[in-house]
Amino acid sequence: MVLGGSAKSVLSAPKEILIGGTEAITGPYAAFGQGVFGLKAAIEDINKEGGVYVKEYGKKIPLKLLYRDNQSDMLKVASLTEHLIVSEKVNFLVEALTPPHVRQGAATMAQKYKIPHITGVGPFESWQGIREAITPAWQYTWAYGFAIGTPPPEGDFRAGKQGYLMVPTWFGALGAYADRTNKKVAAFGADDPDGRNWYMAFTGLAKDAGYDPYRAQDQFGIFPPGTTDFTSIVREWKRNGCEILWGNAPAPDYGILWRQCRGLGFKPKIVFATRAALFPRDVGSWGGDLPQGVGMETFWDPSIKNAAGIGGTTPRSLAERWTKKTGEPLNQSIGWSYMSVQVMVDAITRAGSIDREKVNKALADTDLKSIFGRIVFDKKTQFHRMHVAFGQWQKTDKP
Repeated sequence: MVLGGSAKSVLSAPKEILIGGTEAITGPYAAFGQGVFGLKAAIEDINKEGGVYVKEYGKKIPLKLLYRDNQSDMLKVASLTEHLIVSEKVNFLVEALTPPHVRQGAATMAQKYKIPHITGVGPFESWQGIREAITPAWQYTWAYGFAIGTPPPEGDFRAGKQGYLMVPTWFGALGAYADRTNKKVAAFGADDPDGRNWYMAFTGLAKDAGYDPYRAQDQFGIFPPGTTDFTSIVREWKRNGCEILWGNAPAPDYGILWRQCRGLGFKPKIVFATRAALFPRDVGSWGGDLPQGVGMETFWDPSIKNAAGIGGTTPRSLAERWTKKTGEPLNQSIGWSYMSVQVMVDAITRAGSIDREKVNKALADTDLKSIFGRIVFDKKTQFHRMHVAFGQWQKTDKP
């Protein structure tokens, strides 16, 4: 006897459900690409339980991950994603965290082929700026990240709670030490959707809060990705007496910028490098003591509460698996990518099907306790807001 499905449906069930996506395995965003570990770990965990139960087939079906290296190049993402959909026949797209402009090609292909897509994109405002420029807005991509200054909609479980907006987090950290500075800010940003949107939001809010972002009206400090000479920018910051350095750029670009700041004797008292300083592999590449004291955003940690993985996996056990496998300090994006698989598995289970439209509809109703805590997408923006905290790199003699 077959429970939950007919004999015919069991016989027609696929041998596996294919999960695909592109990741920055190489290139300037390779540290983001390490998030693949979380995807693999979640799939290992669900497959240990026999796979995901699909009611229409009356059985559990294992998952298989197919991903391709996009080399951190946004121009390669669409064609690689289309190949995964058309030639590799992936059922769904599930991806780790990567800067938002890198993910737009995948979202375009998800819309074209009407295939559910879960991905990490970083700042809400940067992603929405891209999404709203598309007509119609992408309906098959479900993104997660953190909001800079846009509050959750009324009725959202995060509304009014601490930690769901970057602005009060940033200015809380700044405010604790602002009276020890002259409040003159050297703001920087890579000239891409992430860096530019971040720069415009931060400098406006900083000015309103009583800080003096140097030549923000001229967008001074915005530079093309791949810039190798920041001499003229740094000298102006130094000449103006800026004591706060705050911005958003890829890690390799920031490493060059920060190294040249040191070489030219520019020594700000407070330093924050969003995107650039997220991961140990990136900050370690800057060399010497350059990471010491640099601020960054932190969003997932083994001590996170009210969170659960698949089977017996916990945030702490996932982090321990990472350390045992890689020998490296924790890459916090593995929690995000593990959660992405959990969300897709939950949607398939509730849909009782691998039909794309049914699964996409189920994603809209997601309310899941994951390894990242509670996951709920805003139905209008199809975005899940993560909790974010302020972190700072400090040298230690411990793991």
